[in-house]
Amino acid sequence: MAHTGDFVLVSANGVLAGDGWLTPYLARAAAVIAADGGLRHLLALGRRPDVLIGDLDSLPPGVDPQTAADQVIRYPRDKDETDLELALLYAIERYPGAEVLVAGGFGGRLDHMLANVLLLAHPRLLGQPVRFVDDRQTAWLVSAAAPGESVISGAPGDIVSLLPLGGPARVVATSGLRWPLRDEVLAFGPARGVSNVMTAESATVRLDQGAVLCVHIRQ
Repeated sequence: MAHTGDFVLVSANGVLAGDGWLTPYLARAAAVIAADGGLRHLLALGRRPDVLIGDLDSLPPGVDPQTAADQVIRYPRDKDETDLELALLYAIERYPGAEVLVAGGFGGRLDHMLANVLLLAHPRLLGQPVRFVDDRQTAWLVSAAAPGESVISGAPGDIVSLLPLGGPARVVATSGLRWPLRDEVLAFGPARGVSNVMTAESATVRLDQGAVLCVHIRQ
């Protein structure tokens, strides 16, 4: 497992590609937060979350929300934020400076999955160390605003995709990738940044304009 420092794990209500890979994360997390129906992944692994947050409309059948977690933060169903959004905002406020890892953020309904990933561009999350993880994939935002550079740790042959969000992104330089970019603009829409390949155990991406969704797929 790549993450060995102080981090908070948020369990979302998406699809997990198996759950065995999640166990080491649960063992090392400083805190575990369930975003509503994300509780089901934790229950399957026998892990009681520290916090359960959301409108609680998608809990597993028969689960009593009052006893499902050490702390329960309930919101009305009629709200502007998704349950995962609330969980992420809670995590960065309650555990400032800690990395936040989201499991179960992929899969399921397309609108939900896209909304989940786009939370990385949330104004209050910009510059925060938030990453979506599953058994092979990690996704995070690299923004020229904060801090503009990212290091990708992996292995030769791993896939790295750089997808502009919200507009064009100017890449100052990359390193450790088969097809390098230098002083080039990735336009929002075209798929030019998809499926680059790592040539070393680490790669770097540096921007001076815009933001990209960085997706690292371990082979």
